[in-house]
Amino acid sequence: MTSAAEQFASNINFSSFAKAEELKKRLLFTLGALIVYRLGTFVPIPGVDPEAFARGFQSQQGGLLGTLNIFAGGAVERMALFALNIMPYISASIIMQLMSAVIPSLEKIKKEGEQGRRQINQYTRYLTVFLATMQGYFIAVSLQSTAGTVINPGPFFLFTTTITLVGGVMFLLWLGEQITARGVGNGVSLIIFAGIIAELPRAIAALLDQGRAGGGVGGGAILIIAALALSLIAFVVFMERSQRRILVQYPRRQVGQRMTQGEKSHLPLKLNVSGVIPPIFASSLLLLPATAAGAVGEGSPEWLQNLTFLFAPGRPSYIALYAALIIGFTFVYTSVVFNVEEVADNLKKYGGFVQGYRPGARTAEYLDYVLTRLTVLGAMYLTFVCILPEILKASYSQTIPVYIGGTSLLIVVSVTLDTVGQIQGHLLAQQYESLIKKSKLRGGRR
Repeated sequence: MTSAAEQFASNINFSSFAKAEELKKRLLFTLGALIVYRLGTFVPIPGVDPEAFARGFQSQQGGLLGTLNIFAGGAVERMALFALNIMPYISASIIMQLMSAVIPSLEKIKKEGEQGRRQINQYTRYLTVFLATMQGYFIAVSLQSTAGTVINPGPFFLFTTTITLVGGVMFLLWLGEQITARGVGNGVSLIIFAGIIAELPRAIAALLDQGRAGGGVGGGAILIIAALALSLIAFVVFMERSQRRILVQYPRRQVGQRMTQGEKSHLPLKLNVSGVIPPIFASSLLLLPATAAGAVGEGSPEWLQNLTFLFAPGRPSYIALYAALIIGFTFVYTSVVFNVEEVADNLKKYGGFVQGYRPGARTAEYLDYVLTRLTVLGAMYLTFVCILPEILKASYSQTIPVYIGGTSLLIVVSVTLDTVGQIQGHLLAQQYESLIKKSKLRGGRR
């Protein structure tokens, strides 16, 4: 049976959207900020020959540059100002969350409320600058090692390129914070989402041109690809919205002279608690050999070249290690973001309990029992979604072009669901405000 809030939300339509002036301002601000981001992806870095880099870009697709180009909306392919995108901040956030669960001092700061959260965010920004500097320097060295790409190679080019790339990352971080505060949705996620989606029309046009030219992809194959893509998207949406609801009972309480009845609520546990973090972290670790080899250049040691060849994208060893890392990081990150002992203590503090289990340690054991089994299913789901495109790339790359990987698909679906949910929340709040105003007017007339 649907609740009153769900019935009220079902009445939201385009007429209610037309009346939501605040929401329209937020949407326009978000759209304007994303346009600024897209313009920055076409501003080239000084000192790089665009034509020479475009010719040598194909040989760098297996390393850091190729992966960053997927999330940067083609900015790496053009070697633009926002070539690093916001990925150093994502990596810094993951590292800080893991360190907060391991280092007691950071865990203590995290529990200090709003002030602790601000301090953790400040540490995350410092780490972002460090990671962006390292990645920017590696890219600058890789560019300089490619003959004919850099107009005036030397220390000045390395310095200016690194500073330019770091500045682009920090500007995008500021822009994402502005979107979160004054727009709709999570700003950092929307920037990554815009970068992935921006290249999709060109990929679809290239696929249709290839089918029209008869380049190994016919009309039937295109229909199969479209059906497979839609089925995979529907599967991801279903799994991302799946959750296990644990019934929580609150006892009767006396408030003043009145006795309140006991309430029933539920604790929602998502099937995929860790989100898209495990695939991002796993792919970043797998790209380390290719990134190091690209930074060293042609003089890289033989063991590094063998390691790069062994774990090149598409090879069986790469796919196997990718799957193992996703499964491992899913369990590790789930234990970080959802602490069963802390949840059980909070339930006990506010008088809530799970029926059939005593508050405290027994409740924590039961939550751990349920969460472990959900994490197994979530890890299998993430592994399937991320490995399937890699297998298609390795087996049918010559006949079936695969443009978006599993990580990109997960990001697109999760950001879309989150943004739509926030828009519905704004519309729901606007309807509540209109009802309150009407009730005040009626009361004044009486």
